[in-house]
Amino acid sequence: MRLKELVQDIDRLNVSGELETAIEEVVFDSRQVKPGSLFVALRGTRVDGHQFIERALEQGAVAIVAEDFPDKLSTTATLIQVRSSALALGELAANWYGRPATALQLVGVTGTNGKTTTATLLYDLFTGLGYKCGLLSTIANRISGQEITATHTTPDPLTINGLLAEMVAAGCSYAFMEVSSHAVDQRRIAGLTFAGAIFSNITHDHLDYHLTFDNYIRAKKGFFDGLPPTAFALVNVDDKRGMVMVQNTAAKVYRYSLRQMAEFRARIIENSLLGLHLDLDGHDFYGRLIGEFNAYNLLAVYATARLLGQDATEVLTVLSKLTAAEGRFDYVLDPQKQVTAIVDYAHTPDALEKVLGTIRSLRKTDSKIITVVGCGGDRDRAKRPEMAKVACQASDQVVLTSDNPRTEIPEAILDDMETGVPETKRRQTLRITDRRQAIRTACQLAQAGDIILVAGKGHEKYQEIQGVRYPFDDKQVLKEELGI
Repeated sequence: MRLKELVQDIDRLNVSGELETAIEEVVFDSRQVKPGSLFVALRGTRVDGHQFIERALEQGAVAIVAEDFPDKLSTTATLIQVRSSALALGELAANWYGRPATALQLVGVTGTNGKTTTATLLYDLFTGLGYKCGLLSTIANRISGQEITATHTTPDPLTINGLLAEMVAAGCSYAFMEVSSHAVDQRRIAGLTFAGAIFSNITHDHLDYHLTFDNYIRAKKGFFDGLPPTAFALVNVDDKRGMVMVQNTAAKVYRYSLRQMAEFRARIIENSLLGLHLDLDGHDFYGRLIGEFNAYNLLAVYATARLLGQDATEVLTVLSKLTAAEGRFDYVLDPQKQVTAIVDYAHTPDALEKVLGTIRSLRKTDSKIITVVGCGGDRDRAKRPEMAKVACQASDQVVLTSDNPRTEIPEAILDDMETGVPETKRRQTLRITDRRQAIRTACQLAQAGDIILVAGKGHEKYQEIQGVRYPFDDKQVLKEELGI
């Protein structure tokens, strides 16, 4: 592809060199530069790509896109100066792959909790309705039934557009993707054309990156600010910041709610371990998912399908057969001990509170709730005591343990968590660093009718310690310890 075709949508401050240059590939990692490459110098959170411009040229880059260049740079390569390399990369990636988002109905889901379940349910629903679909999520990326391992909630622009292009080639009509606050802030979704966007909720999370809650809200809102007039914006107005998200959007705004007037409404009639019975948009609906938080997810999915032109009866028929995403209120039963064990990705205070609230509403009077919970390392420290506090307040027994400590010392993370344990709950709280031993202890403590919650890691099949990922699957460990 010619360079001039790639940069046609980019706001260029200055150009030095030939725009007719043939480009063999677009890269933003200098280690991947080959002769004929276009190298985009990004300012990352840890590394600044501008430091590697000269290396990229030495390795054969024929064009560089950057915010500034080294003084007295001698090269025959084309140099393009831009205000934002991150924004430019999104546009370049879209152009490189032929703007695949325009050939699909692309819907993005954002919010602190519920993104994975909502996006996955949408993929399963539309697949069940007979469409070929794509999915970009925390758990996995899927292209018309083919699964591709996911490494980020929202990948980099080149990966996103590459996957979208594969979806188009596979004949997909719809694509559903999680949109993280990091992705919005880092312009990873730049260059994408969305047919619609969904806001689930916003609570305390990712302050290690955003620093303040206002910055976090602003990042989420940025997704809606960038929507075109042709798109729809579907927001949960039971979240007090729901309408804040769409204050400046050009998209058509729709609301969904369990408690307020809205275009799409639902009411919980019954909630049990067998599933939800809802009045959903005036229809009597029975679904397999459990809990109020899933009532919101189901309502958002139903509303999205209707906004995309699908028939209500057909949607409800398929939706009633769907199950939760892996690691989201994912439970196993021990028939011998009559113990229920639940694995959930809840890794924020709000998510943990909602999951435990659901469990409390479902348990029998004499049943105990035993919660195993940890917090990730190298992440928001402020939520650690809150996680412990929520677990202790809503559980009969708590086991604090290691999550993904990453480069931190696990004991230091547990020290932070312990500061949130109420004095009245200290005798009911154990501290066991080894996660397998913590789960084993919970299983040993459980009696007939009790419910075990293992929170924080959900679908993950590893535990990251000092930069190394070791195999670890909460659900599998539970089965082994319960002898199922």
